[in-house]
Amino acid sequence: MNRISKFIKPKIKALFKKKASTSEETLWISCQCKNLIFKEDFHKNFNCCPKCGAHHKLSCKERFKLFFDNGIFEIIKTPIPQDDPLNFVDNKKYVDRLKSARSKTGQDDAILIGKGKVNNIDVTVGAQDFRFIGGSFGAASGEAFIAGVQNAIDNKTPYIFFSCSGGQRMMESSIALMQMTRTTLAINELKKNNLPYIVVLTDPTTGGVTASWGMLGDILIAEPKATIGFAGRRVIQDTVRETLPEEFQTAEYVKDHGGIDLVVERRFLNSTVGTLLSVILKKSEDQAKKEAENVITIDQSLQSAS
Repeated sequence: MNRISKFIKPKIKALFKKKASTSEETLWISCQCKNLIFKEDFHKNFNCCPKCGAHHKLSCKERFKLFFDNGIFEIIKTPIPQDDPLNFVDNKKYVDRLKSARSKTGQDDAILIGKGKVNNIDVTVGAQDFRFIGGSFGAASGEAFIAGVQNAIDNKTPYIFFSCSGGQRMMESSIALMQMTRTTLAINELKKNNLPYIVVLTDPTTGGVTASWGMLGDILIAEPKATIGFAGRRVIQDTVRETLPEEFQTAEYVKDHGGIDLVVERRFLNSTVGTLLSVILKKSEDQAKKEAENVITIDQSLQSAS
């Protein structure tokens, strides 16, 4: 009898159990404010919640599609260094974590570099995918970032980067930390070539990213309510032994304290960055003309003197 009941019960329960519809599950997005958003409306609103304004995370390609003019862009191939040079293992092998992240994102690593136009200006753009081990920054990310810089220099374009990272990748130890120096040196090359470097800080931007390339932009923009900081809130609070403001480490708080220049909603990023680039490039062009005129004037003066 027991054997029969054990066999029948699940079958009977299955008859009355309401099965979740796959189409229903994919039609709605749940926000942190507990609001359910119709998926089509969510995408029309640039993956932002219409109720609380939360800017949900984007994949690199989603980011590019929303940012580039008419969503048109081309992915730039970047070098991929050796996987797991330290043979790192914690409760899971690093190589297995990489396989899982690659399967989830369809990317070789956390960063993609693309090229296209913004306000009809040729630009090189990089972005991080938080789904790839928290957007952590290791050797492959360093190679991709530098490849983006090189493309910007070769094609004389501005370089724009969207950060979304918990910091350096702990599985790569000092190799990951080295990327902070390498990326900083790469940015110096951009500056030597008089090319604009703009960083858009998205939620979250923390750790080694804020201690290096993330805060070195000529202009620093953040999406609303993005978490921006180096150490975590609890670590700071326990260290200083003071209660921190509720809005501490939000984009708005960092802007009010002079850490960044602008807080811009996602839907306005294309137009805002496009306008800034037009002004910066016009100023650079005017300055170059003025310097050329000065050189001509000096040459003429020398010729007259001789």
